[in-house]
Amino acid sequence: MTPPRRASGTTASTRRLTTAQALIAFLARQYTERDGRRHRLIGATWGIFGHGNVAGVGQALVEAGPAMPYLQGRSEQAMVHAAVGYARQSGRLSAHAVTTSIGPGATNLVTGAALATVNHLPVLLLPGDTFATRPADPVLQQIEVPHSGDVSVNDCLRPVSRYFDRITRPEALIPAALQAMRTLADPAETGAVTLALPQDVQAEAYDWPAEFFAPRVWNVRRQAPDPHELDQAVRAVRAARRPLIVAGGGVHHSAAEEALAAFAAATRIPVASTQAGKGSLRHDHPADVGGIGHTGTATADALARDADLVIGIGTRYTDFTTASATLFADPAVRFLNLNITGFDAHKLSALPLVADARTAIGALGEALGAHGHRVDPAYESEYTDAKGHWERRVDAAFSTTDPDARPTQAQVLGLLDELVTEDDILINAAGSLPGDLHKLWRARSPQQYHVEYGYSCMGYEIPAALGVQLAAPGRPVWALVGDGTYLMNPTEIVTAVQEGLPVKLVILQNHGYASIGGLSESVGAERLGTAYRHRTEGDFTGAPLPVDLAANAASLGMRVLRAASVGELRRALAKARGADRPTCVYVETETADTVSGPPPAQAWWDVPVAETATRPSAVEARKEYDRQIAARRRHL
Repeated sequence: MTPPRRASGTTASTRRLTTAQALIAFLARQYTERDGRRHRLIGATWGIFGHGNVAGVGQALVEAGPAMPYLQGRSEQAMVHAAVGYARQSGRLSAHAVTTSIGPGATNLVTGAALATVNHLPVLLLPGDTFATRPADPVLQQIEVPHSGDVSVNDCLRPVSRYFDRITRPEALIPAALQAMRTLADPAETGAVTLALPQDVQAEAYDWPAEFFAPRVWNVRRQAPDPHELDQAVRAVRAARRPLIVAGGGVHHSAAEEALAAFAAATRIPVASTQAGKGSLRHDHPADVGGIGHTGTATADALARDADLVIGIGTRYTDFTTASATLFADPAVRFLNLNITGFDAHKLSALPLVADARTAIGALGEALGAHGHRVDPAYESEYTDAKGHWERRVDAAFSTTDPDARPTQAQVLGLLDELVTEDDILINAAGSLPGDLHKLWRARSPQQYHVEYGYSCMGYEIPAALGVQLAAPGRPVWALVGDGTYLMNPTEIVTAVQEGLPVKLVILQNHGYASIGGLSESVGAERLGTAYRHRTEGDFTGAPLPVDLAANAASLGMRVLRAASVGELRRALAKARGADRPTCVYVETETADTVSGPPPAQAWWDVPVAETATRPSAVEARKEYDRQIAARRRHL
């Protein structure tokens, strides 16, 4: 007997849809669940349309209507950044999809995908692809590979994706979509996921099993620690005289902040934070000693040099954190790593505790509590006194005595520090600001400090602010950018205006790449190509370029507040915080050496210097480099 027909030729057990329609319908019914709370896995789809996706995914989004919200972007890379910002603010429990056409639309995704994967943040990429059936070969924007007919530019996304598949037949979507969702929801595996969609397959119809569209819930597990590993961890902590916790991004991803605060309060073990982990403890928690590594505080770095046990929680131990393997200097130092991934848990020849951060902290604290474990009071007094001394240095960097003076970058942060509450969220990614923020910023809540430093991608801040604002409506969201970053990627200002997202943009104008300028000088490259100035006699030493970034932001639809002094900046920031529309605060910062700034780097960072050179600056830089690398070690 023939099953009863439904609209559009659908039967009771199947639905006849195009591949693109089926994909969008499937995505609209996927959920994550953690701790008994359910979240929609794919909250919306960003898209820029071209011939490779307009008739497939584009038409499917029209069919879906409000079931799959659509967001219009201006740059493919920026759309991924916005999606990443949304995912991070959502605790990795909800994500966005991004669809593009073939060719440049697809390759523009690569930087954003790398950023997502480096930071373990979920984003679903849906680039169009060349024809699977090859009726015309090549098609517009296709790059031909003479030795391999099945390669397209989308293969550039393979090394930066946690899962990649090319859907060359409609029915192949079923296992690929399920694997994609599994990867996005897996706390150990998540990152960029790519489903490449040949444009002819997108539009091809198929009789899909109705079960494919049933609501599906993906449990975000909290893996418990292995009893043997937990026992080893307890023994290591009890034996340590000078333990130090290094809190990484995994603390936030696990929502383990309260567990960490309780653990630190009970044991009095000091807690330093990576860029991704900053805010794991409030700045005024007695055990918080600030950022660690090259951009860290003197307090945290001094503790790291003398630590006999380093307890890494959710950290990847990047070179900034370890000061390029020179920071942890005690000859007998050991490492204990709590991490959801075995890959990271075993770094630095550590004792591994492979588990969810919150679960592992709770188990470790419970086991130690049975013995009443607590660090020596003299050690606690040592780091408490050092923290107080550092806070006075922060106060000095933030201090403003002349309301008519041009502010330094540190003073801009100080004025924000006066203004914000725990509701505010600060976003940054590249330049000299991440260093100043890591050393100086006083994080008031777990989500306030949003610095993307895994990929440190210029141009991340503005689009990420949109994603964060979408995930946290009603909260003040600040994107802090230098002029170099702004010029990289301002396009999503238009999207903020279109969507009515009241993000606050602070542009700090210092006429060049300040961070790399300082690095260039320190390694003997003499600041080549780091200033935005007119060329004079073959070099860029003329007057600053007459670029008006405030006018540019205004032309894109933002309300712009110019501030020429400390007093004007204080008033402008207050106005921006209360604004209900996208608002930009523009300020030229003081860069003269006579103006006090933040404390210098408290630990080294390895940037190799020319081994042979004729210019004195490079010769001297190499001598300093050779002196520093002598302290580098392998932790075996």
